[in-house]
Amino acid sequence: MEPLAFSGERPAPLADRMRPRRLEDVVGQQALLGATGPLRTLIERDRCRALLFWGPPGSGKTTVGRIIAERSESPFVHLSAALSGVKEVKAVLERSAARWQTGGTRDLLFLDEIHRFNRAQQDVLLSHLEEGTVLFIGATTENPSFALTSALLSRCQLFRFAPLDAAALRSLIRRAVEDTRGLEPGFRVTDEALETLIVLCDGDARRALNALELAASVAAGQSIGREQVQHAVQRKAPQFDRAGDEHFNIISALHKSIRNSDADAAIYWLARMLEGGEDPRFIARRLIRIASEDVGLADPRALSVAVAARDAVEWIGLPECDLALVEAAVYLAMAPKSNALYEGYARAVDDVQGDTNDPVPLHLCNAPTALMKRLGYGRGYQYAHDVPGGVARMACLPDRLAGRRYYRPRSAGWERLLRRRVERLRRQQANSGGGATEPG
Repeated sequence: MEPLAFSGERPAPLADRMRPRRLEDVVGQQALLGATGPLRTLIERDRCRALLFWGPPGSGKTTVGRIIAERSESPFVHLSAALSGVKEVKAVLERSAARWQTGGTRDLLFLDEIHRFNRAQQDVLLSHLEEGTVLFIGATTENPSFALTSALLSRCQLFRFAPLDAAALRSLIRRAVEDTRGLEPGFRVTDEALETLIVLCDGDARRALNALELAASVAAGQSIGREQVQHAVQRKAPQFDRAGDEHFNIISALHKSIRNSDADAAIYWLARMLEGGEDPRFIARRLIRIASEDVGLADPRALSVAVAARDAVEWIGLPECDLALVEAAVYLAMAPKSNALYEGYARAVDDVQGDTNDPVPLHLCNAPTALMKRLGYGRGYQYAHDVPGGVARMACLPDRLAGRRYYRPRSAGWERLLRRRVERLRRQQANSGGGATEPG
């Protein structure tokens, strides 16, 4: 493949110069904007009234908003919820309503980062969306289920934008090379530089074009190679938000990878979090939970390993504690798995929450006073150390729950041995009239 050549020059940033003006020029988002895409259908039929665009930075949300405004011949008003307050938003809404009521054209209000508005601020939009006196697009990088009110969600159509894939980014960069709006004439980009840009931008079109422009500015000549791109970008910034949707998605991926005994995936998702700036204490806490929930007594050492990783985080911090977290994650992934403790506790909670809580059997109660002894506290209690075999034939649950089996050891790892021991102990503990029952 021949190196790519640039032509053209404009004072505006490359990302702005290359912003598509027509639907046909938008790369990626085929599920939404392809020939039969639902968003494309709405746009072509001029049925866009109140929309929510959810997706990562640089995925085309603002671009599509501008195209909708152009096609509907509506003034495009771009506000950011991070910078504008209710006063500015109300001014736009009232101006649009006044113009619409006198036969004029409605504004298209594009409210970026709408998740930064609280519930009361979001409510300001509701009546205007209900009456249709403004065209509205709210853009967010956060999960609308958590960030937006149900009232706002019910009035808007939600469309999810995906990060641009490699093919879309390659097409975007090629267009920047060939279009007259690109860099000054004579610039060339090698194949290696092109692929490096794709890797470094993580599906973000704006980041790719900004990096390309910066690489051109630091190039000694008019040839942009991998070295110029790496020199310009310095270090990849992974797509990760410690307080947003990716925070929960990636920790879920780590947990489920470990549960599925996939050490390679565990290392990858751990790296994604640490390189993205996640608090290592949060990761350590989740590893401790995994040790109890998914490994349990199949490997009793797992909890100690996880707690030791937590201690390493507290004592030495990043970056030195990273390998302690990796060690714990890999150990948990490779350990035998059992959720018997998790399920056993859940069954006990069901009985506690869903049924009457009976008093503690009297023979298990302490009797520190003479009155309590006369009332039967402690009567019939058998001291296990004085009983042959160390297990008394004595019920330790309320009579109504006699024989309930909450802990059901599995046959993985250490629990294979525990299972035989539990069965033997239960036979010794059983009352002569008692029988095993299963909760729930």
